[in-house]
Amino acid sequence: MNILQIKEVNKSFANHKALDNVSLTIPQGSIYGFLGPNGAGKTTLLRIINRITAPDSGEVLFDGHPIAPDDIYKIGYMPEERGLYKKMKVGEQAIFFARLKGLSQSEATKQLKEWFEKFEISDWWNRSVDELSKGMAQKVQFITTVLHNPKLLIFDEPFSGFDPINANLLKSEILTLRDKGATIIFSTHNMSSVEEICDHITLINKSKNILSGNVDEIRHRHGANIFEIDYRGAEEKLLNALAGKCEIMGSNSDVTGHNTLKVCIPNDAQVREVIAAANESIELRSFRELIPSMNDIFIRAVNGTL
Repeated sequence: MNILQIKEVNKSFANHKALDNVSLTIPQGSIYGFLGPNGAGKTTLLRIINRITAPDSGEVLFDGHPIAPDDIYKIGYMPEERGLYKKMKVGEQAIFFARLKGLSQSEATKQLKEWFEKFEISDWWNRSVDELSKGMAQKVQFITTVLHNPKLLIFDEPFSGFDPINANLLKSEILTLRDKGATIIFSTHNMSSVEEICDHITLINKSKNILSGNVDEIRHRHGANIFEIDYRGAEEKLLNALAGKCEIMGSNSDVTGHNTLKVCIPNDAQVREVIAAANESIELRSFRELIPSMNDIFIRAVNGTL
């Protein structure tokens, strides 16, 4: 089942085309990454989903129907521009946002206290917002975004400003929210985060959707049939055994006798033949396909070489 469908959405600002006939589908219960260089149109699309701005044409369906004003209460949105009021107390600010999402004063206070303890910021409850570091402010905004248990959570660059420890804390909470039934969309430049937690991605470049799908399927689909042979023995014997069977891409060895050879095998049917030839000529320790990273795919797609 799909929680969100974007159908042929277009949006322009003055002479700039922000989104050009963008379509995509977001499965319920997934973690979905929006990728793309600065100015590609990611934030514009997030704002359209949140009804902050409207498309010039096209349609957004939420839970199978055209997205409506009341659907906003089922969505949590943390924009890249952090929107905390600097002169308010941290706890007061958090309760204010919780009340806007429909929670009572008592329920908001109870849940916020639990979240503040989990994120180790309880001591900041009565401090002024303008005393918060960027990372601390981000924790507060994350909490207020998820507090009302929305069906759809949207984070714009959620990991910016976080050190690795707190970034891992946030990733863990995002996975937990997904496991409890929420669907998560986030826009990011952090490719390692995409590979760690995303189920699906859409790559937007120059206002267009140029790549969508399951992360693992995309990585395998855009592999170049390159393999790495890990072995012990004489490189010359291995090269002679593989002559005419594959393209040699490079080799490496160290003083411990650990050797690797990188080869390209364009024809899948020849993989077994290469393994057999290698195994007969040297001590074969491992043979594995080198799958491109999302960072490699991102760069190739943006440069038009995918």
